[in-house]
Amino acid sequence: MNIVLLSGGSGKRLWPLSNDVRSKQFIKLFKGTDQTYESMVQRVYRQIKQVDADASITIATSKAQVSSINNQLGDGVRISVEPCRRDTFPAIALATAYLVDVMHISPEEPVVVCPVDPYVEEDYFQALKQLSQQAEKGEANLVLMGIEPTYPSEKYGYIIPASKEPTSMVSTFKEKPTREVAEDYIARGALWNGGVFAYKLQYVLNIAHELMDFTDYYDLFAKYDTLEKISFDYAVVEKEDKIQVQRFGGQWKDLGTWNTLTESMDEAVIGPGVLNETCTGVHIVNEMDVPVLAMGLHDVVISASPEGILVSDKEQSSYIKPFVEQFDQQIMFAEKSWGSFKVLDVETGSLTIKVTLNEGHSMNYHSHKNRDEVWVVVSGHGRTIVDGMEQRVKTGDVITMAIGCRHTIIADSDLKLIEVQLGEDISVDDKQKFDLE
Repeated sequence: MNIVLLSGGSGKRLWPLSNDVRSKQFIKLFKGTDQTYESMVQRVYRQIKQVDADASITIATSKAQVSSINNQLGDGVRISVEPCRRDTFPAIALATAYLVDVMHISPEEPVVVCPVDPYVEEDYFQALKQLSQQAEKGEANLVLMGIEPTYPSEKYGYIIPASKEPTSMVSTFKEKPTREVAEDYIARGALWNGGVFAYKLQYVLNIAHELMDFTDYYDLFAKYDTLEKISFDYAVVEKEDKIQVQRFGGQWKDLGTWNTLTESMDEAVIGPGVLNETCTGVHIVNEMDVPVLAMGLHDVVISASPEGILVSDKEQSSYIKPFVEQFDQQIMFAEKSWGSFKVLDVETGSLTIKVTLNEGHSMNYHSHKNRDEVWVVVSGHGRTIVDGMEQRVKTGDVITMAIGCRHTIIADSDLKLIEVQLGEDISVDDKQKFDLE
């Protein structure tokens, strides 16, 4: 099975755990098979491999998320990188061209496209295999998964099938309705449109060539910033007559808000936190090193991270986005391909960060024009390279880098260090990368 996972999102609705570089799919909130916490993207990737060990998985995402994906899934995962955001059709067209031109998959092969972050069980991935098999038959150009609705939701578009068969031609589509209209749709047998579909690669390639002037994947990638922003629904679905829908009646949740997310959490408290016996329906998610105590609360979510603290009625938490957009704050935590960092202190003229490097990884070899840096190794061992000179370092060692010198650190074990940046103009953009000689 060829599968493309769409990984998007800017991380507003699950603030303060999510931010502009850490979207909801990277937050580790669910117990995995080994009882350690895993994220949505780790959970979905694992579930696919359990159902189909030979599945060819490609993640279509923006370059801002590549480091987080590599951190959580490893460097070997296939990624179709969008140079910039251009909506779902260009992203899917680029991923399709990537499979054909880079991975050399036959254009006649089917591919399944779905979001990276649904909360589902094994039957969902069995249904994806059936979706792929149906697309391979060629009875329709596009095969959608229609999710049996559990309530009259206003968040989803609706698919109205032509019959009640498990696989049916599509009669019509309906946009996101009011609750009353959704009740009418459901009475007519409508299904939720969860953004899951399958097609033969050549089908989307043909449409892409009609709408965009390019020769192959490499040409499309180079021209990506010039492409029109257009959704897959508008470019493809609304103009296609030969569409089938397959019904899916298993568990499917879109964990897009704190309200829906806490419904699927295994535990009421993650991180340091205590609920007294009078609390009901309360969840705590705490990434800080200080405890959170909740007493006498009902239907409340409390979340704390270096980005901020949220205390909200669960229903009201769905309306968080416009308030979060008012905050102008630098990123306080991020995962990178080599590990992660957390900002500990911000002062005028200084910035203090805790850096964690995974064993076998290193930072980029780089320099800064406007700041000095000091590293203090607090655990582990590795090697630094400063202006071409390599030196072994261990717990307790201090390394000083003046403005303009080139430097990196290589982790020979899991390694943690405190980085102090000193300068009048400290900026994330003050970084020049170099190749190691």
